[in-house]
Amino acid sequence: MIDGLIETARTLAGVRHTRPERPRQSDLRRAVSTAYYAVFHALAQQNADLLVGSTGAVRSERAWVQAYRAIDHKGARTACKDARSLGFPAGIVTFAETFIALQKRREDADYDPTSRLTKAEALAAIEEAQTAIEALKTVPTRDRRAFSVQILLKRRN
Repeated sequence: MIDGLIETARTLAGVRHTRPERPRQSDLRRAVSTAYYAVFHALAQQNADLLVGSTGAVRSERAWVQAYRAIDHKGARTACKDARSLGFPAGIVTFAETFIALQKRREDADYDPTSRLTKAEALAAIEEAQTAIEALKTVPTRDRRAFSVQILLKRRN
């Protein structure tokens, strides 16, 4: 699904358009929004895979879906803001900072009627999403699991 979202975002931004004219603002907005959702779903999938299991007969499908759906946008943003100060590796910090930046761009694209995007800006957002997802994959499982816990569980002091 994540690769499909990246591909959809690229199509919306005009990478594979057959029309000679520039992409419409609505398409560029959806491209930026879709790039964010690729990052969001990559995180949701990682959380479920690491906490419940990625495949196999031993995985409870109900528990996996619950873990996948447990992430919320605001809580994830808050947890991502702390990634650097908590000492997570560079791949997670890159992912977290991109998550925050793309979430802001998505909010602007979805809710600010005065926001205007260029094709280059939309394509940059898509590339940032792809790079962040790839960076997250390079991090050792132990650190990614700790990040998933940071994302999903409320910290108590």
